[in-house]
Amino acid sequence: MVNWLYRILLTFNSTSLLLVVFWIKDEYIISWEKLFPNHDVSIIPDWISYILYFLLPIATTLISLGLARFLDNDSVNNIEEVEQANNAFLPSYLGYFFVALGVGNCNTLWYIFSILFVFTYFSQTLYFNPLFLLYKYHFYYLTTSNRVKIFVITKKTLKSPSSIKLEQLKRINNFTFIDKEK
Repeated sequence: MVNWLYRILLTFNSTSLLLVVFWIKDEYIISWEKLFPNHDVSIIPDWISYILYFLLPIATTLISLGLARFLDNDSVNNIEEVEQANNAFLPSYLGYFFVALGVGNCNTLWYIFSILFVFTYFSQTLYFNPLFLLYKYHFYYLTTSNRVKIFVITKKTLKSPSSIKLEQLKRINNFTFIDKEK
């Protein structure tokens, strides 16, 4: 159950910047008057809304990092190949931004977001979220001695396959792990 909820949260984190870019592009502003009807909120600048929109995925990413401790434990040894994946996903992620910039209205945005959310969730291999980079995490593809390629999210710098010991991994799914070792 925890794993399923965690994967939903990771999927949201991975796709939520699409919403943020759209809301900023279409200049959606928080209705401060409705939130604080008895206060003069006319002095609150529009950009405060934009900052709060951006803080939402940052906060949910931090929550997901904290919740990782409840996932099943695992370890990976006998690594034969290491491939850094930080930059490999940038073109795909920029694609999300261009989609958000090209969407004309909110209804279309929700359909597109829903489709991307479902595909990201069921891809079962990757939960790339560039916001992990803010928390100093890196992304790697590791190939085991059994020729299985896995995706690892870790704060460690992995270079030499023979020196990699990942003893405190948390299993997100069969191909994706997050390293919680300090």
